[in-house]
This record gives sequence, C-alpha cells and structure tokens, in this order.
Amino acid sequence: MSSLRTLIVALSLLTGSALLAQSLSPLTTYHWQEGTLVVDTPARPAGQQHAVQLTTPKIAQVRVGFVGLGMRGPDAVARYTQIAGTRVMALCDYEEERAVACQKILREAGMPPADIYCGETGYEALCQRPDIDLVYVATDWEHHFPVAKCALENGKHVAIEVPSAMNLEQIWTLIDLAEQKRLHCMILENCCYDWYEMTALNMAQQGVFGEVIRAEGAYIHTLDPYWDHYWKNPNDDSMLGWRMKYNRESRGDVYPTHGLGPVAQVMNIHRGDRFTTLVAMDTKSVHGTEFVSEHTGKPCSDFRNGDHTTTLLRTQLGKVVEIQHNVMTPQPYNRLYKITGSRGYATKYPEEHYSLSKEQLAAAGIQTEAKISYHSFLPETEHKALEERYRHPILKKYGEMALEVGGHGGMDYIMDSRLVYCLQNGLPLDMDVYDLAEWCCLAELGALSIDHNCCAVAFPDFTRGHWNDIPTGFRHAYASPADEAATDEAARQLTQTLKDNTAKLGLWQLYDKAQTGKKSALKAYDKAKAKL
Repeated sequence: MSSLRTLIVALSLLTGSALLAQSLSPLTTYHWQEGTLVVDTPARPAGQQHAVQLTTPKIAQVRVGFVGLGMRGPDAVARYTQIAGTRVMALCDYEEERAVACQKILREAGMPPADIYCGETGYEALCQRPDIDLVYVATDWEHHFPVAKCALENGKHVAIEVPSAMNLEQIWTLIDLAEQKRLHCMILENCCYDWYEMTALNMAQQGVFGEVIRAEGAYIHTLDPYWDHYWKNPNDDSMLGWRMKYNRESRGDVYPTHGLGPVAQVMNIHRGDRFTTLVAMDTKSVHGTEFVSEHTGKPCSDFRNGDHTTTLLRTQLGKVVEIQHNVMTPQPYNRLYKITGSRGYATKYPEEHYSLSKEQLAAAGIQTEAKISYHSFLPETEHKALEERYRHPILKKYGEMALEVGGHGGMDYIMDSRLVYCLQNGLPLDMDVYDLAEWCCLAELGALSIDHNCCAVAFPDFTRGHWNDIPTGFRHAYASPADEAATDEAARQLTQTLKDNTAKLGLWQLYDKAQTGKKSALKAYDKAKAKL
C-alpha cells in the first residue's frame, strides 16, 4: 500500500491532476490500520543518534548570517545589534538592494559592515563561510528548507522562520541532518515567548491548573491588507505574492505553529508525551477563490486551502489539542490560547483571564477575601497577584529590554536572546528540530486527513523512540548563576570592543570609499576589516 500511495501521488503530479503543492510530499508513504491512515516513520540510519536535549560547544561570540531581508529579516538584524556577544557577518537576499539597505541598521548601531550576498543561490556562498556560526532564515516559505538544508550541510546551526518546513520529506531531511551533524535546527516560533503564554506555562508547570488535559491555539488573522505586499517571484507568472500562491496550492493548516507551539510546550510534547492522531476539516474556499479571480482576471476553480481549517490532535496520554487557521475572513486577530486543566483554566483571547477555585488559588499561594467561583474569571486584583507570583524567570531577565527593542511586542527579542543565550552557554535550545517537525507537520498530515474524507491520521514518531526520554516534561535550560553572569559580562565586553574597533578603524568611512569599486579603496577596507 505504501509503494502504491507513492506511485499514485507521483503520477498525479506528473499528469497535472494535482497541484504541485509543497505541503504534499510524493515520498510520504502510509498504510491503513483499522480505518486510520498511518504515516510511516523511516528508520534512523545506522550509526545516527537522536538529538533530544542536544548540546554543542559554547560559542562566546555568535556570528550570524541573515538570509531573507524582506518583511521580517531587517527587524531581526536590528534585534541582533541589541544582543550582546553577537556579530552580523553577512546579509543575503534575492534582491541585492534589500541586503544593502540593512547596512544602515548596522551603521546606526555602531557595528561593523556585513558582507553582501544576493541572487537566487547567493545563500550558498554565505553558508560555506567558515566564520559563521548561525544562519538565520527569514525568506519566503519556499526557500526556508533549501537555505536551512544548505546551512546544516555546511556545518552551521540554523534558525528558521515559520513554518520552517513545508512537508514531511523536508522535515525528515532536517531531522537527519541535525542528528548527523550534531547541530541545532531551531524553529523561530516567537509566540512561545509572549508574556501571557510564558506566565501561563510557568503556572502549568507548577501545577496551578492541575493536570492539563486540553488546549486550544490558532492563527486567525485576516491578511487582506498584506497580500499585495508579499514578494512576487520574478520567475512565477501567477501574479500572486508567494503567500497567497501557497494557500492556493496547499491544503491543511499551512501556518499552525503560532497556535500549536505554546500549547505543545504546556503538553510536554516529546518530553513525556507525544501527538499520536489528528483529524482535520476545512470549509470551502470562498474568500481565497474570489481574491485570485479578482487579481488575475481569470476564474479560479483550484483553490486548495479552505477559508477556515480546524485540526484536532490527540496525545499518547489521552489529551486533546484543537488548532485553527483562518487568514481569509474578517474577524479580530486571535490565537485562542486556552488551557483546560483538572483544577483550573486559562484563556488569552479575546481577553486574558484565569479561572480557579478559591481553594486552588490559595494552593497557588494567593490568599483573598474576594468571592471566587469556577463559574467566573478571577477578579482583577487576584488576576494580577497570580501573574506577578508566576512571572516567568525569562521575562524577568529580558522583559524590560524586550519592551524597549520591540518585535511583536518584544517576544521576538526574547526569542532571539534565548537562542543566543543557549548557544553561548552550551545548553539545549528551547525549541529543537523535533518541535519543528511536530508543529510544522500539520500541513501535510492535515491535507492527508481532509483529502481522505477527514479521516484519522496517525503521527509518525519524529524522535524515533525517544519521546519519553524526559519524563519530567518541558523545561527551559539555564546556566548556573555564576556561569550566566560570567558569560553575560564576556558577551558585553566582546560587543563593546567590536564597536570601539569599528569606530577606531574608521570602517564605515572605508566601506563607503570601497563602494566606488577602486582597487585601492577595496584593499584598504579589507585590510582594516581583517583587524577586527
């Protein structure tokens, strides 16, 4: 049956009876078991070890190459100029002018100029550089995987914007490379670092809600104001930006990670529990179909993605997660984020609330004379007291600076800071390659479910047998207070020295002269830069 499935999909792609959708991999195989579509888990290659809790040698100064400098990349570059112990070594974009424009960010921060790469395969030379530790990928979705793959193949840690992989074939390739090379492959899921999510996670980990049995997450965000701003590949004649084009061609939840990531951490996924089964359903496409027809001037009858997609997931321990996706219809922004526990409840949208009994609130360390009931949310005073008591340590360390730097309210800065912190201290990352796999696979698994009459689909085990190696659950890793303080101070000094030398050498003046193309100016700039 597995071989037949592969042959059918391959033939359908060749004959045009199915769109060349990235969310479906013709190499995915499955079999049926008691009415459930069971996706096969490929065997781990001989001699290859899992990467659960992977640690790598400490990196005092994290040298970064950025690929993709359109909508999100420039903000990431700016954030890294505010993180001590980092240096932006290279900037790459399909369009050279967008990479060059980011030099202004480095100039204004007092950091040295970066080298520029451009063109369709410019990232390949960037990834081959020996003086880059981390490749940060913020391209359009089509290029997330090829850039990440190239980075890992060339011995670089990689951090990838979401969704980090578009189908199971890409997911398994990234897993195998991370395991083989012993490198970090991180999904850049910023919503795991939002204030409410981190505080609720801390509460859940300390038992405030009892045993968490159900959660909800979503990405509900009408993109009508943005569709025309997404990059249009000059080699594509569809007249659509890359994101609308992808929605047109792909079914399932194609953007699940903002909703799924934070609740998966609460659920301890591959740290004592795992997703085992999903069922997905979608509405018909109305808004998407109309948009394509209006913008191309041609009737659209092949829009794959429903306006609203719902996915239900069940875990090995009998817990349930509901994830929704809707970027089409007009409604307020909503990521849901709802946690149902045996002794309490948390909800973020449309308003932030908690529900606990008076006894449970007291057990959580909050005494009150107010009337408390499970049938209502906590009053404002008790709400604030609970949040203050369970403010996450990461928010205490980075929160103030995050609000100053910004980036989706500061959560982008916290995400980047934690990545650098773990690399500098030689710790496991907060989000590893298996998180990437579990959160991104909803696109293909959901499409398989919907295309087979919304059947149950069994998850592959992306850890290949190691999902229960950490029975204590998900926890952030920390250095000892003494080691953390020493690392932070060393990072601060490295950055200050880098800025001082950039000014002392007059690097930006030399860089400006080098733009004339004169050999003497180029030689002078290269000579000065080598002294950093």
